[in-house]
Amino acid sequence: MAPVTSLTASVHQRLADALASALPEADGVDPLLRRSDRADFQANGILALAKKAKANPRELATQVVAQVTTGDVIKDVEVSGPGFLNITVTDKAITENLAARAADPEGRLGVPRAQNPGTTVIDYAQPNVAKEMHVGHLRSAVIGDSVVQLLEFTGENVVRRHHIGDWGTQFGMLIQYLDEHPHELDHKDAQVTGEEAMSNLDRLYKAARKFFDSDEEFKTRARRRVVDLQAGDPHTLAMWQKFVDESKIYFFSVFEKLDMEIRDADIVGESGYNDMLDETCRLLEESGVAVRSEGALCVFFDDIKGPDGNPVPLIVRKSDGGYGYAATDLSAIRDRVFNLKANSLIYVVDARQSLHFRMVFETARRAGWLNDDVKAYQLAFGTVLGKDGKPFKTREGETVKLVDLLDEAIDRASAVVREKAQDLSEGEIAERGAQVGIGAVKYADLSTSANRDYKFDLDQMVSLNGDTSVYLQYAYARIQSILRKAGEVRPAAHPELDLHEAERALGLHADAFAETVAEAAAEYAPHKMTAYLYQLASLFTSFYDKCPVIRPQPPKDVAENRLFLCDITARTLHQGMALLGIRTPERL
Repeated sequence: MAPVTSLTASVHQRLADALASALPEADGVDPLLRRSDRADFQANGILALAKKAKANPRELATQVVAQVTTGDVIKDVEVSGPGFLNITVTDKAITENLAARAADPEGRLGVPRAQNPGTTVIDYAQPNVAKEMHVGHLRSAVIGDSVVQLLEFTGENVVRRHHIGDWGTQFGMLIQYLDEHPHELDHKDAQVTGEEAMSNLDRLYKAARKFFDSDEEFKTRARRRVVDLQAGDPHTLAMWQKFVDESKIYFFSVFEKLDMEIRDADIVGESGYNDMLDETCRLLEESGVAVRSEGALCVFFDDIKGPDGNPVPLIVRKSDGGYGYAATDLSAIRDRVFNLKANSLIYVVDARQSLHFRMVFETARRAGWLNDDVKAYQLAFGTVLGKDGKPFKTREGETVKLVDLLDEAIDRASAVVREKAQDLSEGEIAERGAQVGIGAVKYADLSTSANRDYKFDLDQMVSLNGDTSVYLQYAYARIQSILRKAGEVRPAAHPELDLHEAERALGLHADAFAETVAEAAAEYAPHKMTAYLYQLASLFTSFYDKCPVIRPQPPKDVAENRLFLCDITARTLHQGMALLGIRTPERL
């Protein structure tokens, strides 16, 4: 099936043709069409065109209107103000377009796939080995997963990468500490895995770090152990592998709770680029991109200076011969561009690392690894704040564990579901509670533009009112209930019917789904999808309040058409929420 042309695109084309007919030099000019509260659409492009042509904008607008063909798609065009065009589309066009979307045999609601897709590597959800995941890991995982879903749905070839922290000084410190304190990691139960095992590792890490910072002799032994690790000493490597394996079991359990698919093959941590570090440094030095400064290999930038006015370099290799994060990140770029053949690299990383990535990307461009055909982009995100507007902490000032936060969200949501549940079993309440709770956390994150901070307020997140995931899930479940209660009357489109104002508003918005998907994917902006879905659910609520569907029962053709509007709305909500990684339960 061919992709469905949206009403916006159809109206845009007809206006562009009318513009070109009225003024030949306007061929290819954008009519600047947008949705309007004064009509279905408003076109503003004539003002700039008239200024350029030194014509009267109202007269030019009147000439354009005379060239517009009305009847099939456009019902009416009026000149407004200094030269705006207010456009109303036909009811028939709205219903026919939605019927075409509903008939999509692939169930994609007419959303097209890219004709010439590229390959995008998305680096997201980057926990650290031997450390428990905390609230700071939430945004990278949730935003990254949604961008993956959006891009894959549009047809892009997506390679997922989880750049976990699994290498470096901390592992020499950990391994040395455990060698010297072998009983500190004894599991009382051989079956201890997941959260409890990770809690033990996290405790060990903190003890080792405290010893490392206070004992110079231990610090020296730990650094020697790093050399052993990098040299591939069997005993050291085996202990390191044990840390990695136990951490992965824990990671998978947390991501499963987040209802996210994380595949082992996609986890390529810092250690995965170890064999490339020396060559990366050699290539940078030989090309003159990096130079030696005080024994270290550095890249300098004219526009990046410290408070003292001196240049702040990107240190690729330290003066002691050790490699910094830059060497690993630059090696990862080489791997992703030359081995994975990526056209786009997206890094879903905390905004506080923006300077580091700016320097890394510029270094890669100077080296020729990034260019006009291969681009890197940091999808920088803000901080999760508590209700007080400060970084989210426990009462004791500790960072909040991600698992604790998710469990509390599920508990709160389960209470809401239990309160509303009429015929759900305890098992179903638990299942819906998890779907609603995790959905609430994800939606609150995604509904905020990634680069902004947002307040984590569970009371608001699980509310049935306002811009929340629960509101959208409830709207979907409500539609499913309507469809079940409709009995023998089934959804069917009737383009011959006149539409109520609330039906038109809902239909026009539902028709914009494909354009919203394309925009959200192109801009890596899940918040544009959440805004669209919230408006869809709000318009459905207004439609249902004003247009009887079942009781009092309207004429059969009207009932069928309204059920059709219900059905296409539910399918759009379901697909849109899936692109955010959120479930839509059939009953709530």
